[in-house]
Amino acid sequence: MEDLILVVNAGSSSIKFSGYAVMHQQEPALLFKGQIDSIGLAPRMTAKDANGATIAEKSWPPDAKLDHEALFEDLIGWAPSHLGGRAPVAVGHRVVHGGTAFAEATLIDDAVLAALESLCPLAPLHQPHHLAAIRAIAAVAPSLPQVACFDTAFHHGQPPVAQRFALPRELHDAGVRRYGFHGLSYDYIASALRKRAPDIARGRVVAAHLGSGASLCAMRDGKSIDSTMGFTALDGVPMGTRCGALDPGVILYLLHERGMNADAIERLLYHQSGLLGVSKISSDMRVLLNSDDSRAKEAVDVFVYRIARELGALTATLGGLDGLVFTAGIGEHAPEIRRRVCERSGWLGIELDPAANEQGAACISTAASRVSVWVIATDEERTIARQTIKLLNSPTYVSRAASALTGGIQQEKQT
Repeated sequence: MEDLILVVNAGSSSIKFSGYAVMHQQEPALLFKGQIDSIGLAPRMTAKDANGATIAEKSWPPDAKLDHEALFEDLIGWAPSHLGGRAPVAVGHRVVHGGTAFAEATLIDDAVLAALESLCPLAPLHQPHHLAAIRAIAAVAPSLPQVACFDTAFHHGQPPVAQRFALPRELHDAGVRRYGFHGLSYDYIASALRKRAPDIARGRVVAAHLGSGASLCAMRDGKSIDSTMGFTALDGVPMGTRCGALDPGVILYLLHERGMNADAIERLLYHQSGLLGVSKISSDMRVLLNSDDSRAKEAVDVFVYRIARELGALTATLGGLDGLVFTAGIGEHAPEIRRRVCERSGWLGIELDPAANEQGAACISTAASRVSVWVIATDEERTIARQTIKLLNSPTYVSRAASALTGGIQQEKQT
């Protein structure tokens, strides 16, 4: 019987989860995917199998007052009862920030958890909720191995010049540097492009992860060379509610001239800016594209302008461009945004096929285009499953597990 890997991406009010069957040395097979939302209000769980058929629906009354821990207990109990007796052998977690210490998926213990806790100020929208999920699962299933898979890890091999701010060296040595994010997504895109267009994948590629969080990554031979995000997930292009790149003098102005404190500035930059801040209408690109309001148009214009600007900069970093990949919610589902970015970037040799773009084809550039343009649906959960399996099969982990088992047997004999 196959093993089951549970993949978790936890937020403040929702838990996204999926399950993968694992056979020896084979690609993990998706079994189910689901979500628990409205946590803290009236939680509701839905799950679908790999074919999209609903396999679970459950809701809890508002007065149940269930926290993450109680909901994870239900989730872990649900999996074997609905999947032929299979119980999870490990849980893989998306963790946004791994700092300088974590360059690959890591088995979580108390020391790792403490190190990740110290990074919460660098990813306040995500990190605390990821760690809460880890603690909740440890409380209900303490012997279940948990693995942290990092959005920053994919970028660890970038050239030093791409990682450094022009700040005093002691700050860089203390970890104030450019990290890059959305690495789980870019890892998947690199692997998918290798299968679809291996010649392009070996060359100079920019992947544009465009969703409520957005960034671009320059890759050479599937490895990260540079990224628009830096020290935190605020940098780069404007996002749903995040500002993107900002002159640091603006922060000083807000502090000294507008009398804002750190908490107010954090709310402004993370929750009140981006598409929402410019439009004053919505952070949802679908709403903005369907609006006749001039403010919505301006928000979209700023978004497209900044993407095209960053694409040009990353092309300079790569010394040319062979491929462009659009992914994530906007990148996969907004042909108007893809069209406008490609039109602004026509000077790079991009020639879009309008029909292919509207249809959402895999390749949306013409045969004459000097740059091959692709639309690839990302799959961060599959990346987490792959990385979790790789770690569980690593000699270090196998040896550690064997030692723990031997110790347990010896203790039983002594007892």
